[in-house]
Amino acid sequence: MRLKRFGKVTKTVGSLCLLFSVIFMPPIVVSLIYNDGALPEFFESLLLTLFLGFALWLPFKTKKVELYQRDGFLIIVLVWLALSFISSIPFDLILHTSIIDSLFEAASGVTTTGATVLSGLDNMPPSLLFYRQEIQWFGGMGLIVLAVAIMPQLGIGGMSIYKAEVPGVMKEEKLTPRLNKTALLLWKMYVGLTLTCAIAYWLAGMSIFDALAHSLSTVSTGGFSTHDQSLSFFHSAIIEEIAIVFMLFGAINFSIHFISFKEKTFKNYFKDEEVMMFLGVIIVAITIVFFTLQTVNYFHYFFKDLLDVTFTIVSMITSTGFVTVDYSYWPLFIPFFMMVIGFIGGCGGSTAGGMKVMRIMILIKLIKREMFRLLHPKGVFHIRLNGSNKIASRTLQSVFGFFALYVASFVVLLLLMMADGVDQVTAFSAIATCMNNMGPGLGAVTQSFAGLDDPAKIISIASMLLGRLEVVSVLVLLSPEYWRL
Repeated sequence: MRLKRFGKVTKTVGSLCLLFSVIFMPPIVVSLIYNDGALPEFFESLLLTLFLGFALWLPFKTKKVELYQRDGFLIIVLVWLALSFISSIPFDLILHTSIIDSLFEAASGVTTTGATVLSGLDNMPPSLLFYRQEIQWFGGMGLIVLAVAIMPQLGIGGMSIYKAEVPGVMKEEKLTPRLNKTALLLWKMYVGLTLTCAIAYWLAGMSIFDALAHSLSTVSTGGFSTHDQSLSFFHSAIIEEIAIVFMLFGAINFSIHFISFKEKTFKNYFKDEEVMMFLGVIIVAITIVFFTLQTVNYFHYFFKDLLDVTFTIVSMITSTGFVTVDYSYWPLFIPFFMMVIGFIGGCGGSTAGGMKVMRIMILIKLIKREMFRLLHPKGVFHIRLNGSNKIASRTLQSVFGFFALYVASFVVLLLLMMADGVDQVTAFSAIATCMNNMGPGLGAVTQSFAGLDDPAKIISIASMLLGRLEVVSVLVLLSPEYWRL
């Protein structure tokens, strides 16, 4: 039975690789439009991906074994590893970068981290620039969710894979009775937000190419840009304000978007406890940073400076990573503060990285409950969400376990990075920005990770994947108990 299940897992991974091959079609079209010379390389990438997918799928195409949740964890990890390697092919073929650099750029894209080892973006082929944006867009919502939405005939085990893939705490939550309809609904909203963002960018002055490319990385909270200067290239306050709005949309639970759209009202955003805490943290962070900088006379233009602070805070907490100013030069504690808020991240069920606001909120409620228990030892205190919904003890335990594993993983990766000779500031920020999938760091990785050696880049890649898969999905595979089942 284990061999049969292995065949089913392999078949599923192959099917998803075949599905992912469609990502090379838009860059091929872009290359034809701009005649940028990258067409053969994208065709070669497409053929290699199809070959890999069929090689994994064909030997086991007749396997009909039901998958369980533990199989979902293995599939998710294998798929994201495969997608990272597949996505690296065009970078290697077109730019002739090293294998590690190509893999770093690809992993950063599919995990929506936004960290880079590349420079000279303004002189690169438009098709490759569009490709960088596109892999972030696919990674934002998750290829597995797409597969569940449009390929139910695969019999992939439905909820087991969906729960292993979708970020956040309330993984059992479904918007419709049928899982594939839920996934399809999520993708419809995702596409709708992306197109709306692209139109807004275009109306604000971007070219059609830049508008579509940046909408892909804004809604996915990825942060890649087609220019070395990121969004500061456009010198437009309106474009920055549009980016703020859609970064926030990307970082809010998509189920809230669905309910609000269905009921044609915004009140659901203000009724949701997680969304309100998320917005509250942003407002508090903006207040702290802006008035600190005002106090030390670092800023001189009130409205422009307020926009810079707001944009940077939103970009960091949503794990997008767009930049308009170099915050690493801001005085006092502020650069480190930016790293800290990145750990919070966006809401569960969103495209954002970080530990998620929901988990932070539940941890705070747990601490408050323990304080009440000290004062009232015989009291019974339930933790509730949105004022009425009681949070199950299993969810509380999973949140605490996730937090412990997250911190332990961060410490281990940090020590490995420092053991490679990286200084403390660079090591801390590199692991923080990669695990939280938020892009820019401090020290030697403020602008790019190109200055790190290969071992440090490999550690960074592992951190990205660990953060994107929310730690547990990866670490569960390291348990001997998992392989005995």
